[in-house]
Amino acid sequence: MEIENIVRKTIIDLKPYTPGKPIEEVKRELGLDEVFKLASNENPVGPSPKAIGAINTVLNNLNRYPDASCFYLKEKLAKFWKLDIDNFIIGNGSDEIIALTLKAFLNPGEEVIISNPTFLMYEILAKIEGAVLKVVAMKNFRYDLDAIKKSITDRTKIIFIANPDNPCGTYVNKKEVEDFVKGISKEIVLFFDEAYYEFMDVVDYPDTVSFINERPCVVSRTFSKVYGLAGLRVGYGIATPEVIQCLGKVKDPFNVNSLAQAAALSALDDQDFVQGVVRLTKNGREYLFKEFKRMDIEYIESYTNCILVKIGDKSGELCEYLLKNGIIIRNMAAWGLYDYIRVSIGLENENEKLIVLIEEFLKKEEKEK
Repeated sequence: MEIENIVRKTIIDLKPYTPGKPIEEVKRELGLDEVFKLASNENPVGPSPKAIGAINTVLNNLNRYPDASCFYLKEKLAKFWKLDIDNFIIGNGSDEIIALTLKAFLNPGEEVIISNPTFLMYEILAKIEGAVLKVVAMKNFRYDLDAIKKSITDRTKIIFIANPDNPCGTYVNKKEVEDFVKGISKEIVLFFDEAYYEFMDVVDYPDTVSFINERPCVVSRTFSKVYGLAGLRVGYGIATPEVIQCLGKVKDPFNVNSLAQAAALSALDDQDFVQGVVRLTKNGREYLFKEFKRMDIEYIESYTNCILVKIGDKSGELCEYLLKNGIIIRNMAAWGLYDYIRVSIGLENENEKLIVLIEEFLKKEEKEK
């Protein structure tokens, strides 16, 4: 049987997303007792104790389907952000909000504009839906909004902007975004992916939610990062009720499980925990910046919980060296950034071990020259 004759044509040449290796898999494969994962931009602290407690309260109800509407989570988010409940849709991670937007608004032959490098799921999900993909190069590892605007045609339907970006950790500011939005056709959906929103501590960060009543716009955020609920997969989209209704039409009925809903509800109540994670991340980021400078290693200044680091033609070998010594980081070859690695901010001892091993590797390479 020739599977190519029956499979959906848009996925024949599709390269699936390859996630970072899990800790247990690395322990098993390499026989290691201790492994630190600094590959997937996760919260190293874990979730709030309030979220854990909430999960325990719903364990006895797992024989029942979850609330398909996620009513209470939307209600709490509406109060938290001072919006209406109809402005929210809850997703199985914010990845699902991306997928729903493509399913709801993209017609055959229409264009989706993304940047490069950026979050890989934009390209993967757009290709699955048969989009005509237009890729605009970043400028100094920042979104080139002027170039994106110039690339718009009458077939453009959706533009994805990660702000701040993954993997670069950079952001576009309030004035840049406001200038960009001016004059863009209201036949185009702007998608602002703000998965790292809570880490932003700058005065010129744009208020993208203010655009939702002016034009078709979706703003996505997540509980996977600062809230530490990546394993439960829960994110949300903010838009007008009309846009939310369109997304809801293509959503699976029970897309967010009961544990995720309960945990996210209680996680929102623990903003002291969130601020603690933000402080730990900032301190760890500054430590790594300082150490990279000391070792004369080039990096992109990040505002998130990850850093893009230039190693050169030995970056792949460094990834393997770190893995064998119990640290998982991200090889950036999938993004075409063959000279780079991406490291997540870990706990203090994890960050320190990372620096020790990188320095060991570079010294070993220097001796072998």
